[in-house]
Amino acid sequence: MTHEEILAFVDRLYDATGVGDFDTAETMLSDDLIITEADCLPMAGVYRGKTALRELFTKVMGMMDVAGLEKVQTLSGGDYAITIVRFQFADPALEPAELCEMFRFSDGKVVEIKPYYFDPAAIVAACEAKKARVAA
Repeated sequence: MTHEEILAFVDRLYDATGVGDFDTAETMLSDDLIITEADCLPMAGVYRGKTALRELFTKVMGMMDVAGLEKVQTLSGGDYAITIVRFQFADPALEPAELCEMFRFSDGKVVEIKPYYFDPAAIVAACEAKKARVAA
């Protein structure tokens, strides 16, 4: 894939997942997709298969109240793309979470996604805030 194709691909993937169109998103993912979330996060683990992104998205959105997602920029090289992302939370007292999501491509599909959080404490705080709100 060319640089331009990768950038357009990543935009389409974010667009599809942003509106909950996982049927479209899953056509862009390999059958053996691997998504790895760091052990320090509430959603820690390895998620596998074409439906892994749908499952992880559902889990994460159930754990925190995300009010918006800003795609800052996508960079690419070789079989990789990195997208700089900022999560805004519904609770204005919470700091936004900043991360880079790494995408690895093979045969025109995403085969791996690995997010790198600048400060995982923002994600943990958002999950704790929702847990407290639901318990109240």
